[in-house]
Amino acid sequence: MKLFRFAVVATGLMLAGLAPASAQTFSNAFAGFGSNDAEPIQIEAESLEVQDKSNSATFTGNVVVSQGESQLKTQNLVVFYAGSAAGNVQQSISRLEARGRVYISSKDQTATGDEASFDMDRQIMVMTGDKVVLSQGENVVVGNKLTVNLKTGKADLQAPSTGRVKVLIQPRSVQGN
Repeated sequence: MKLFRFAVVATGLMLAGLAPASAQTFSNAFAGFGSNDAEPIQIEAESLEVQDKSNSATFTGNVVVSQGESQLKTQNLVVFYAGSAAGNVQQSISRLEARGRVYISSKDQTATGDEASFDMDRQIMVMTGDKVVLSQGENVVVGNKLTVNLKTGKADLQAPSTGRVKVLIQPRSVQGN
């Protein structure tokens, strides 16, 4: 039963398919997991605990999730699944929660924060932290709460209550050099 639940979790991570964001200089910052069904997903962690009563699986200790050129790193990843795995397994994942210095990368693009949650029903990803940093090459955007609509790609980065969103765009990156 635990092996089957593990397969459900791995399929759910594929679903987390961080869809492309619409920001001008970070247009593909969330492309990656799930974008290529032909690519296998590999998960490494120090431990895995499956809790059937709460319909969850928890990966802990230097968790690394890889698919193709995309990677998610965190200290703790909890995957929540709804109902039975009968039928379409991909639809059984309801939520993913990553805690402990979350790092998402794909090619030259990265996003970092303290926590990230993926609501699979609403297709919303929220990353929070003292500093949420998006970077593509030398271009950097900093805030403290990033919300991405995974269906539309719309991204919203908010500033801390006592600060401002900061953006650094290198001129040569805008010119295409």
